[in-house]
Amino acid sequence: MMRAAFLALMGLQLAASPAAGEETRSYVVTGDAIMQPLVGGKGDPARGAALIADRQRSLCTLCHSGPFPDAHLHGTLAPDLTGVGARLSEGQIRLRVVDMKRLVPDTIMPSYYRVADEQGRRVATVWRSRPILGGADIEDIVAYLTTLKG
Repeated sequence: MMRAAFLALMGLQLAASPAAGEETRSYVVTGDAIMQPLVGGKGDPARGAALIADRQRSLCTLCHSGPFPDAHLHGTLAPDLTGVGARLSEGQIRLRVVDMKRLVPDTIMPSYYRVADEQGRRVATVWRSRPILGGADIEDIVAYLTTLKG
């Protein structure tokens, strides 16, 4: 029951913020990482920090805790992200944000950059063929998470 309620809540929250008009670019998965940025260059850690804390767009703190504002609102369903930059490489973090389902098929974490096969699924029109976050947003989040060393 809790999982169904959680997924329903996520659907309501995510419906407000698809990466409007952005199409995903192809990427190469090497082992458990995406080594190359999704867009040209590195992301901006300050924008990434703001996205992580944004409970309407990224929803990261709905499940994760870490060194983010409003600790009393952090979730406990997923790993604490404190020190993630010391535990995982930039490429490993990128794959986890892009498509965690590739590593853990039954995860409740959304695939933020993958456009899922919609056949047979009920997907709102606004979400069809669009990623949740754009490539630049993903790179900003990756840039911020790689700074979390301890």
